[in-house]
Amino acid sequence: MSSMTAQTPATRNAAAAQQATLDELVVIAARHAADGLMDMATRMVAVLLDMTTAGPDPHLTGSRIRTGNLLKDNAYAFVHLASTGIELALKKEVAQLAPGLKPAAAAAPLILSLVPLEEMDSQLAFASVSRPFDLAHSEALASLGVRLGMLLGRGLVRAAHNPFRPEVFLRAIQQAWCEFEPDPQAHALVMPLLRPAVVFELGPLLAALNDKLKPARSSRNDGERFAKTDDSASARAARARRDAAVSQQLRQLFGAADPAQGAELDIPLIANLPQGSGGWRPSGAAGFVPGPASAPASSATPAAGFAAPAPGQSAPYHATMAPPPGAAGQPAGAALAALPAPLIGMLEKFAAGLPGSGDGAAAAAHGHEVFYLPRLKQSLPQGSLSRGDETTLDLLSRIFETVLLDDALPQETRELIAFLQVPVLKAALHDRSFFFEATHPARRMLDLLSNVGWEQPGSPDDPVYRAMRSSVEMVRREAEPQAFASAVADLEASIAEREHAQQAAIAGPIAQATRQEKQAAAKRSAKKAVALRLAGEDVVAVVGTFLEQRWTPVLSLAYTIEDSKPGAVDNATRAMDDLVWSVKPKTTQEGRKALIARLPALLTTLNKWLDAIKWQDAERLQFFAELAECHAAIVRAPIELSPDRQMELAVEAAQQDAMRRIALEQQAAAEEEQEEETALDPAAATLATLERGMRVEFTGSGGVRKVKLAWVSPLRTLFIFSGAGRQEAFSLPAERLLESFRTGSIRVLALDGVVGRVLTQAAGEAAMNDPMHAERAG
Repeated sequence: MSSMTAQTPATRNAAAAQQATLDELVVIAARHAADGLMDMATRMVAVLLDMTTAGPDPHLTGSRIRTGNLLKDNAYAFVHLASTGIELALKKEVAQLAPGLKPAAAAAPLILSLVPLEEMDSQLAFASVSRPFDLAHSEALASLGVRLGMLLGRGLVRAAHNPFRPEVFLRAIQQAWCEFEPDPQAHALVMPLLRPAVVFELGPLLAALNDKLKPARSSRNDGERFAKTDDSASARAARARRDAAVSQQLRQLFGAADPAQGAELDIPLIANLPQGSGGWRPSGAAGFVPGPASAPASSATPAAGFAAPAPGQSAPYHATMAPPPGAAGQPAGAALAALPAPLIGMLEKFAAGLPGSGDGAAAAAHGHEVFYLPRLKQSLPQGSLSRGDETTLDLLSRIFETVLLDDALPQETRELIAFLQVPVLKAALHDRSFFFEATHPARRMLDLLSNVGWEQPGSPDDPVYRAMRSSVEMVRREAEPQAFASAVADLEASIAEREHAQQAAIAGPIAQATRQEKQAAAKRSAKKAVALRLAGEDVVAVVGTFLEQRWTPVLSLAYTIEDSKPGAVDNATRAMDDLVWSVKPKTTQEGRKALIARLPALLTTLNKWLDAIKWQDAERLQFFAELAECHAAIVRAPIELSPDRQMELAVEAAQQDAMRRIALEQQAAAEEEQEEETALDPAAATLATLERGMRVEFTGSGGVRKVKLAWVSPLRTLFIFSGAGRQEAFSLPAERLLESFRTGSIRVLALDGVVGRVLTQAAGEAAMNDPMHAERAG
């Protein structure tokens, strides 16, 4: 009576995958063997026809000559027989290794029988012939046994059951020889030829099998993988590529519109920009209502956020700002001389109606509150501007609209930026690289003011705010494009001083966080190193306990001081490895002599490290007493070991080493898989790109809080933020930040400057309106 075992679809699929992998291994091994058989046959012929090793027996000499010539003339036949026999033998061994993967056959009656003497002699003979191969490839064979066991869900496939052990190949070659050689008396000639110098190389074959069974590596590029490192470099590279594309689009936008070329733009206009004459009300710009060109400045509606101060409040910055020469009807001729001729008179005429042009304090207090760049365009006769000049004015109108309507910027900052409309327009008309180069001084100044201005000044005496005011005054006073470079230099110097002061203020928390992170990382590395040595290792109990309890702190200390004392980790790790080696059996006199010679240095190193961690109690004396007894027992043990016992010990040592290596390999594969899963998490990807200086916005029960990332720990496990408006700095671990990104309670504010954001959007709209784009989309 036979019982049927029901298999689930998942079980059947797993069994099918295992069988497919085993079949692939057979194909790989058979192919490698077949590739080396022809060279092996050539070496066999050379040995058979070498009469210097023939001996005095004439019959044996004659048999070797006949067989050697037969093989020389019919090598292809022998290679075919041997390659076919090897493949069949491997399939048979694999079937015996995993019988559960094959369809169940009818149960056969159990028959007990004695093993024939001939078979026992054959087993002994092949065990002797295979021993040099087993010793030479013990490490690869042990690794293959461990990997096969993992494939089949077992702990280990022993050497005697490994379907790819050297004996399988040697037996198949011997059987092929018996089929190839018709003379039975010549069959014995093949056994002396089955030695490493003649048989094809098994090393590459076993290496290919091990590679096949290794965990699959990630197919993603290193730059695409998430790791606990700073990915901001790749993010900056991506932004640089995007900026280059936008710059190219803008160059195309202006390239054909240059008046010197006398050609009109042969691409569509940018959508949603102020066009031609007539009124224009920026979307959402409540209060930013440009009046007619002839309307006096004082009659314009004040901008939202730019209202006159309430009673008891200090006057806003514009009430104390000196009238700009360029805006008061005094444009610098030197600065405008290089501009397009039609615009010189237009700017001079328009400047007469700007704030501070004759209305005194009233004009200064109200007139400039109008978002006046659109008014300039409305005041010009339609068609009086070239396409390039018109695009310049349109883009700058959008840039200033974006800044002046940004409620996230303090009122004082927006008022400062409002005074730069005409100076920036002059600079952009003078040098169109304003739109292509992020380092253009005028563009850099706008970005600095908008980026730095997000932090509410504590008082009018704030050094950075004073530098912002001074920079704006310099640009308006000198009315030269070169003035922007000096203003930017002064502003950057002031910002750098504030950054230095902020870093000094959080130096203490940074030092503490760095120490804690370094200690935690050292402890993890130490535990991992000790666990690796003990995985699959038959270490005596006293040493195993010592490594886990006492040497882990030693390694932690070594990892902690590695930066200040290079070589500490290597020294402590080497001492651990030497200790493990010292308690392994020594089967030769040379091994015991080596143990005795290395013991003094090993004990000295152990004691130095144990002194460093201050382990001075009685347990330390007890450990060294037990260690001495262990070493004495190793030295006194009988040394006469049979070849089989030596082989057994060598294989066992190789298996333990293989299990330790593969355990580490599996751990690395698991970590990489976890990184792959993390890379697919948008929140984790965003966290990986955070870098110092970025601004983020937290949303919670207390409202919205905007802060700046002031510091990121070296291993990116801790982030310190500094708050705006002189709020105290605070720190968050990576786990909490990751959760905040997932819940949406934190977001990264725009990384690009305001100019870059507007230009990117405008270039994208222009591309969408390109007829060629429509054709490609259709």
